[in-house]
Amino acid sequence: MSSVPTADFEGLVAIITGASAGIGLATARRLSARGAKIVALDRRPFPDDGPGLPVLADVTDQGAVDDAIRSTLDAFGRLDIVVNNAGVGSVGSVEDNSDEEWHSVFDLNVLGIVRLMRASLPSLRESPHAAVVNVSSAAATAGLTERACYSASKGAVLSLTLAMAADLLRDGIRVNCVTPGTIDTPWVGRLLAGAPDPGASREALVRRQPMGRLGLAEEVAAAIAFLASPESSFVTGVALPVDGGLLGLGATSARSSDGGADAALPGPMSQLGR
Repeated sequence: MSSVPTADFEGLVAIITGASAGIGLATARRLSARGAKIVALDRRPFPDDGPGLPVLADVTDQGAVDDAIRSTLDAFGRLDIVVNNAGVGSVGSVEDNSDEEWHSVFDLNVLGIVRLMRASLPSLRESPHAAVVNVSSAAATAGLTERACYSASKGAVLSLTLAMAADLLRDGIRVNCVTPGTIDTPWVGRLLAGAPDPGASREALVRRQPMGRLGLAEEVAAAIAFLASPESSFVTGVALPVDGGLLGLGATSARSSDGGADAALPGPMSQLGR
């Protein structure tokens, strides 16, 4: 990755959910390198070299979220940027998943955003550079097979982004989202490691990408940083694809229901959306 500006977030405070690994950790590192003060929120332990203030909290718990915002204000006295990255996957068609799983996925992927926004909005309204970036997925619009629950939740994130952008425009708060394709994160690595032939599964996953490789967490982080930066002050209500051309170039293998490049991918590997 090329070098990045180092001062466009100077003096700003950002809270990032799901920040212990993958896209969240990459975003925390990028914004920190560009001058932001970071609150890294996750329900899992943080790496020792993670930037900023680590806060253990679960976005499915409103009380924990409220405490995280209080900790942010106690430490830094302000909040300017919210990156809603925390999320969970789900595999199955519309008839496969239980009500409990549907509720659980939406509770984290959608209501997790709602809870953090409830707690954050009073502070964001005081910021001259308030920005919110939600992490949706290419699955929100791609029509992937056996991803009904996950796709529905990420479609809700996309719609919620647009609704929030409209509602908060008068408050000077910009709201955008990114829609990543298949990104080489620790979660994808764990799924590959559990495949009967990890090498063949990775090769098949790469073959379905128009650019011939998986995306990097740092590349999604760069897009998030663009949308969060004061330099994009005229950008709101945008869904920015970071998918290597998965949607725009019509990569039909990614949406195939009768084999194609996905045929070599076992189980949930064949239906990755991010």
